Amino acid sequence: MSADDAVAARSLWVSLETVHDVTYFTPQARVAHEAVGLRGFWRGYVAMRSAPLGAVGAATVTAVFHNFAPSFLARSLPAVWEVVSPAAALAARAEGAAAALDAYVPWLRADSRLPEVLDVLHRLVSAVSWAGRPLAAANGGLDRPEDPVAVVWQAATTLREHRGDGHVAVLVAEGIDGVEAHVLRDAADGSRSLTLPNRGWTDAAWAEAAGRLAARGLLAPAGGLTTEGAALREHIERRTDELAAGPYATLRPGEQALLEEVLRPAARTLAGAVVPLPNPVGAPAP
Repeated sequence: MSADDAVAARSLWVSLETVHDVTYFTPQARVAHEAVGLRGFWRGYVAMRSAPLGAVGAATVTAVFHNFAPSFLARSLPAVWEVVSPAAALAARAEGAAAALDAYVPWLRADSRLPEVLDVLHRLVSAVSWAGRPLAAANGGLDRPEDPVAVVWQAATTLREHRGDGHVAVLVAEGIDGVEAHVLRDAADGSRSLTLPNRGWTDAAWAEAAGRLAARGLLAPAGGLTTEGAALREHIERRTDELAAGPYATLRPGEQALLEEVLRPAARTLAGAVVPLPNPVGAPAP
């Protein structure tokens, strides 16, 4: 693995994240989710994202999602599995994601380069080390869809969750819990109003987290990042890129460019049409 692989991991993540996000933000995905009984945005989000793990409870999902308030996830889990089975949720999310991509980037299915893109994505996913990567491993163990557009979405999802698992590992290693991660981000970009209601934390929990970070010398009295806080955020992002880089070491000459040429225009179209910017995920504009 080289520094270039970490750069590739960061660059391609921006497009892969946006492709993945159609499962949350598009009406096509919501229709598919509601068809199997998942009414309400957060029920659908929690069930669809955690379904590869099986019918697990709130404790497991809280651990792997990391940045959600436990009480917020407990509203949906484990009760959601009385409404829909993980298998039905997985079928619905694949159907909804493919329908969304066909609706917003219909040229993707017809692109003559798609078979080559699928081969490269398959090799990237096959090169992932699943050790310590629960969400990536669960997604990587699913059967490959028959629909090529669904294959693109599933590969994007697996690689996205691989990166996310690594990000959680870095946060845990640095002693940053779920709400503290949001407070650090807010100190850099003012995202509190976006993340607080979308991750279920209370004002009191936020204030307590800010106090803990200030006691560590990471937040200034006015709420911004100290020099140490900015350095920690930079370290977390750099290590996340490095931990995500493994599969990208398998890229052959020209393959990163191929993925960028096909996926980035799709991501830009999606970001302009349906995936919000800014967003709770923190993904930048593609």
